[in-house]
Amino acid sequence: MLGDKAMTTLLGIVLGVLLLATIVGKILAARATTEKSKRLIANLNARTRAWWIMVLIFSVSICLGGLTTVVLFGLSSFLAFREFVTLTPTRRGDHRALFWAFFAIIPIQYVLIGIQWYGLFAIFIPVYAFLFIPIRVALGGDPVNFLGRTSRVQWGLMVCVYFVSHVPALLMLDIPGYSGRNASLLFFFILIVQMNDVFQYLWGNLFGRRAIAPVISPNKTWEGFIGGLISSTAVGAALYWTTPFLAWQSAALAFAIAGMGFAGDLTMSAVKRDLGVKDYSNMIPGHGGVLDRLDSLSFAAPFFFHLTRYFFTP
Repeated sequence: MLGDKAMTTLLGIVLGVLLLATIVGKILAARATTEKSKRLIANLNARTRAWWIMVLIFSVSICLGGLTTVVLFGLSSFLAFREFVTLTPTRRGDHRALFWAFFAIIPIQYVLIGIQWYGLFAIFIPVYAFLFIPIRVALGGDPVNFLGRTSRVQWGLMVCVYFVSHVPALLMLDIPGYSGRNASLLFFFILIVQMNDVFQYLWGNLFGRRAIAPVISPNKTWEGFIGGLISSTAVGAALYWTTPFLAWQSAALAFAIAGMGFAGDLTMSAVKRDLGVKDYSNMIPGHGGVLDRLDSLSFAAPFFFHLTRYFFTP
């Protein structure tokens, strides 16, 4: 991974942006006068500090190789699923099914990526795990709200594990003329997703007037969504040289990533409203929990993976 010039350049750009954001954040914090501006800048600085940690962890995993990256996302899925289950009502009859979900289904899904068994990776959770979970819950002998309980476990596995596992699965794609550079593709995808979140946040705070779904997420505005979409598409086009795509293809895929990322964020916000919480946890200062960071990525990942596999692999 270290020999990939595009990857090294991307890391340098990201670290440079973080350094600049840190310096600007300190200057703004020193000059802030109103309570509103102080809260906004404090939130941005907390996010920047968290980004330093997340980027460094991800960078180390990329540099150590594909297996480390698979393990990192496997652990992320485990923590995200734990946050989801912690907030979701369960009964004693669910506990053994959850045990199998945590300690068998999640590891198997990521082992399948590690050994690059695409055929089983693609169907293991949506077919076999979906069959197993209701059977195991039924064996627990508790029929109360059976459908709701099993559906919540299945939904959690899909979002936190199956969808997220498509990120490291990008490493298994055999793209002609791109051998040994899949880590740059993975980095490109994550960068677009996260930059889209930042762009939406900034455009929304600067120009946001019309909320898209005010009951679910009043801070998500049409202005923020459109501004984020356009900005992310422009970044995708500018970074085409890190991908196996032409500039217009990179822009189109960045557009798709940003759109699905927004959809994931909005959908998982609806789940939080249903559960009556603001964040899935407070593990990451300024960002909430692991699942709060993976919500956009989880919906965009399978979309990007399958578009790339369909159009750019033999």
